[in-house]
Amino acid sequence: MMDETEFWELVDAAREDAEGDPEEQADLLEERLARMDPEAVLDFARHFESRYHRAYRWDLWGAAWVLLDGASDDAFDFFRCWLIGQGREVFEGALHDPDSLAGLLGDFDEEIDGDGAELGYAADEAYEQLTGTVAPDLDLPAGPAEPEGTPVDFEDDSRLAERYPRLWDRFRS
Repeated sequence: MMDETEFWELVDAAREDAEGDPEEQADLLEERLARMDPEAVLDFARHFESRYHRAYRWDLWGAAWVLLDGASDDAFDFFRCWLIGQGREVFEGALHDPDSLAGLLGDFDEEIDGDGAELGYAADEAYEQLTGTVAPDLDLPAGPAEPEGTPVDFEDDSRLAERYPRLWDRFRS
């Protein structure tokens, strides 16, 4: 049974070895998971999925909107995968205070950062390599139908600047 510490160690090691490139990180993660037993891969997938659902929040979507200069539904999905890929400190910090991402993130390259779509598939790909079959249902509760919290008006720049002052100063001004 993979615990939370092992989950984050895998995420961190892959990110460090990929030098922050999310696609490379996903490839490394997939390779490492494919060397484990299938049940461990499913444990990793459960950890990933539960964090992905925890991050489905309006306040975090607003932060992603500022950071990425706009974030559609899909872009926010990929952002949440990328956020998990940034490791425990950044992920938990962002959940605690989304505006804190301004200080938690190092260099941010809009061409590659903020989109971790491939990270979301790493466990499924590894499971398929190991077993030749599609990963079974993870038996987790369904994710929320709507983001948690109070909706954010993404079109009101003054409100976004007020709500996310550090992110706004660093990434938009």
